[in-house]
Amino acid sequence: MPTIQNVAPALARAIAKRGYETLTPVQDAVLAPHLQAADLIVSAQTGSGKTVAFGLNLAADLLQGQDKFGPAGSPLALIIAPTRELAMQVRRELEWLYAEAGGRIASCVGGMDTREERRALNQGAHIVVGTPGRLVDHIRRGSLEMFGLRAIVLDEADEMLNLGFREELEFILDAAPEQRRTLMFSATMPRPIENLAQKYMHAAERVNTVGEKKQHVDIEYRALMTASHESENAIFNVLRYYDATNAIVFCSTRAAVTRLESRFANRGFSMVALSGELSQSARTHALQAMRDHRAQVCIATDVAARGIDLPDLELVIHADLPKNTEALLHRSGRTGRAGRKGTSVLIVPYSARRRTERLLREAQINAKWGEPPSADDIKKRDDERLLGDELLQEAVQGAEASIVRELVARHAPEQIAAAFVRLYRKGQAAPEDLAPAPPWNEGAERGERRPARREANSNFVSGSWISLSVGRAHRAEPRWLIPMLCKAGGINKRELGTIRIQQNETFVEISGASIDGFFERIGRAGNIEKGISARRVDAPPQIETPYTERPKRAERSERVERPQRAERSERPQRSDRPKHAEQQRREPKPHRKGGDERRPNSNKPASKGKHRKK
Repeated sequence: MPTIQNVAPALARAIAKRGYETLTPVQDAVLAPHLQAADLIVSAQTGSGKTVAFGLNLAADLLQGQDKFGPAGSPLALIIAPTRELAMQVRRELEWLYAEAGGRIASCVGGMDTREERRALNQGAHIVVGTPGRLVDHIRRGSLEMFGLRAIVLDEADEMLNLGFREELEFILDAAPEQRRTLMFSATMPRPIENLAQKYMHAAERVNTVGEKKQHVDIEYRALMTASHESENAIFNVLRYYDATNAIVFCSTRAAVTRLESRFANRGFSMVALSGELSQSARTHALQAMRDHRAQVCIATDVAARGIDLPDLELVIHADLPKNTEALLHRSGRTGRAGRKGTSVLIVPYSARRRTERLLREAQINAKWGEPPSADDIKKRDDERLLGDELLQEAVQGAEASIVRELVARHAPEQIAAAFVRLYRKGQAAPEDLAPAPPWNEGAERGERRPARREANSNFVSGSWISLSVGRAHRAEPRWLIPMLCKAGGINKRELGTIRIQQNETFVEISGASIDGFFERIGRAGNIEKGISARRVDAPPQIETPYTERPKRAERSERVERPQRAERSERPQRSDRPKHAEQQRREPKPHRKGGDERRPNSNKPASKGKHRKK
């Protein structure tokens, strides 16, 4: 390994043991001599090695020229992270980085036992890593002493402000000594970050390693368009196609996480879920299952996945589109870390294409547009993986020689190869047959590319009819009948013709070339699934169409002109009214006594009015 300048000897030995050959751009940048004692505002993308970067930069202040730390007492440095997972990840990185220097690292995070944390702080620590809320709690209880701090690091400061930790951060910074260094690491620099820096930092130096050309160099972006109702099938096909060692699927809500986990749990993938409702113990076990490769796919929300570091994460799928560029970069940054390659796939509904294009443009990402992998694409990819399997390249071992000779003696090579193929494919879930994307109407108004309405399958050749034992009474609909028939009968949608749903029966037309294979696949009994059976109908039945054409409205006869009304006689003036009527109107009404009298010509009983007090 080449000599790295401006690194403490103990840390240089730890880096050499870790196998580092070169430093990342942000690690190189913070080791500049004029930045060793300054406050720093560092802009760096997710996965760029920020933890090691500020660990290397702090070494000069913490060790002060010594090769090892002295006895641990009150903390010398405080690292603040937005989530429990990120805080624990930072602790693990600093433990190996400062191992040669005898550094003692303690953590204070929500969801853990406060008594154990208090005991660790009382025993002394050189560096404390924690989340804002738990650190404030320890400061108020007096278990975390701040008088000896030489440096404070705010890791992913923008995310801490987004999560509403501004008051906690200000409380911690106000409690720290004025003579200290403050390092702020943030992927973006919104106005609240600028205000925080002006208030609590002194002549801060800016370090920006987010370059337009290098920001996404290790991540391949794919935008795959699909119908909204087929998005889950598209996600499943993407997982099958890439067959990544570790993959993560991002959803926008906890309910979406629960739904996807239940839909994919029994389809050949070992899965874990991460959402805010899980306890710290459950989250830790889920992440450890991913790291140990006991689980292959993690389904998570944005907040739950903040700070996740999975070394073998090769694939990120956006089941729900990110709300902004920061969320897109954070999600995608879980892969393509430390020089490894990764893929970020956006599942784009037809109606969200323009919004997705704008999101990618703002993030300066050039994504490759297309459709989700089809069933044929996945089968072809499976065959490529089979032919390229390393097991086929290895020489026969001594313990295997006897059984290999016996297999060759008993069976033909083709039979052995066929058995190998069947064993390889055993347990693989069948891919979904997705509907082809509709053509795009380039001349739509306002420049919008809306899907044009797809016409009936004009290439379908008249075939044979089958009858299914479900109808409108069983809520039969083409959207679930078609995938069921394709999966059970080994056909695709292009081999299906007219579908006519009756009250208790459904008739489906299948191409003549596929009808025999269809019944061979489902068997003589014709059972498809869930008590649904199919039988062949020799001739197209006489089927009543459920919707009849509306009869035309009868022509309206010519309108007959209404006779003109006779002119009204003028209303007589008051003076013309009969005299007796005028007198009747002016005469006072008789006084009702105590409510016992009834009104003239009234059939109602007398009211029970209250008598006035004399």
